[in-house]
Amino acid sequence: MRCLCGESKDMGNEDHKDKTSRGNSSQFFVAGELCRRGYVAVVTLGNTPNTDILCSNKAGTQFVHIQVKTFLPGNRTCSVGLKATKDFGKNFFWILAGIPEPNSSAPFEYFIIPSSDMAKNVKQAHELWLSQEGKNGHQRKDSAVRTVHIPPYKSYSGWDIEAYRNRWDLIDDLLSK
Repeated sequence: MRCLCGESKDMGNEDHKDKTSRGNSSQFFVAGELCRRGYVAVVTLGNTPNTDILCSNKAGTQFVHIQVKTFLPGNRTCSVGLKATKDFGKNFFWILAGIPEPNSSAPFEYFIIPSSDMAKNVKQAHELWLSQEGKNGHQRKDSAVRTVHIPPYKSYSGWDIEAYRNRWDLIDDLLSK
């Protein structure tokens, strides 16, 4: 069977757990939700470095750029990387998409986070994490990995993204102007 996300799949094997397939599918789930809400959403299929989905109103007069990151519902964190520390402007959103395993009864989860909020909080939490001692009292080493804690967990700085759960209205506000 051929999947829209570009991965060849045998529906009965372990490919469902493949990280690339999960990431690709989450982009389509997010785009589908935006289309369901009356917008035009195009998945860039990796052709745009900072935009997984380009979304506009039907008239094509207002646009938002969306970067999608995927996590399994129930996980403590979602990895976002270094680019999450950059504010890409008011028309840029991060959507953390909790995509459950195919046979799971867990619900889909979406956190819609403006770029400025993501940049400020991820940077602050990472700096705090770096300043604290690691296991066995060792100094932590920096890396390109950045994380966002998924509710009910909070980041090292105390940031709680629960306030962004299903906040599609943040995109609505920009696209309805």
